[in-house]
Amino acid sequence: MEFVDLKAQYRHIQARVDARMRAVLEHQRFILGPEVAELEERLASRVGSRHFVTCASGTDALLLALMALGVGRDEDGQPDEVITTPFTFFATGEMITLAGARPVFVDIEPVGYNIDPEKIEAAITPRTKAILPVSLYGQPAEMDAINAIGERHGLAVIEDAAQSFGALYRGGHSGNLSTIGCTSFFPSKPLGCYGDGGACCTNDDALAGAMRELRNHGQEGRYRHTRIGINGRLDTLQAAVLLAKLEVFDEELTARAEIANRYTALLQNAVRTPRVLADRTSVWAQYTIEVDDRSAVESALHGADIPSAVHYPVPLHLQAVYAPLAKEMSWGRGSFPVAERAAERVLSLPMHPYLTPAQIERVAEAVKVAVRGPVGAGAATLGR
Repeated sequence: MEFVDLKAQYRHIQARVDARMRAVLEHQRFILGPEVAELEERLASRVGSRHFVTCASGTDALLLALMALGVGRDEDGQPDEVITTPFTFFATGEMITLAGARPVFVDIEPVGYNIDPEKIEAAITPRTKAILPVSLYGQPAEMDAINAIGERHGLAVIEDAAQSFGALYRGGHSGNLSTIGCTSFFPSKPLGCYGDGGACCTNDDALAGAMRELRNHGQEGRYRHTRIGINGRLDTLQAAVLLAKLEVFDEELTARAEIANRYTALLQNAVRTPRVLADRTSVWAQYTIEVDDRSAVESALHGADIPSAVHYPVPLHLQAVYAPLAKEMSWGRGSFPVAERAAERVLSLPMHPYLTPAQIERVAEAVKVAVRGPVGAGAATLGR
């Protein structure tokens, strides 16, 4: 059993992928070829935005958004501040730091594991330049409340939608819910290419223009550089793969939702199962449960030849590289208790559109056996 079965997906869409990639091999425009522009148009149309700017990775997307907004350091060399969550993949905080700014962490809410809007305003200072919520595990954060805070304080909002492209929030599309939305096309994502890839979505013409220049060495035209940028272009071959996958994306999202519902029906009385709030959908980038003794459950699943993963075991404020910042900000263990508790308990199960009913039942049964054992006793009391 695969945690994410890209081979099964490829067998399903092989003709489409091969034809798209052959076309690129024929025209040989490997950098910013026609498929890149086609993909950007298709994605913008899908979410109803004015601009979709593709780039080399979801990590680059975050950096491009921050650079386009001028987030970094002031004229005295002091770092701007960007409010974000400590419970996310490292790139979220890493790009804030790489841009020259300082991440300021705010704890998460316990249902969707996303940043808690009620705790954001207390973290705003005169140095705050932006708010960067993450739409974790495929479900959008509470974007209306976050945008309202941003508007009140004159702050840009950047949605890290690396795991949630395709999800809806109150009728709007994740990625097109704020000043800039950033997503990832890493291979394991619900819409993933065969390498690294990402994109930024915005309705602001000036920001879109800036990000297009920044991803291409700051060029406004060939050999005419108006900014310091990066080499952050999406390869044409990756755009070709994404165009092929886009043809089956909706049917795969339906399958993911059905699989998640089946998991929940089988597991809801054994472990804490994920919950999607009523005003939004999830693309189920992960199906993540909570258990008491995670190492024991991981070990039991491994023994049954069932893969699992932990997203994410160490919150950002406890990462070694942020120790100096944590000391300066007086952060330590216990500073963000909801995030820390989640980091100790979450466990992601196999999730992809090609899981069979038999595989789903096998995984669920293995989890139930694991939590019923002596080392897992007590997990069944969690409910939802």
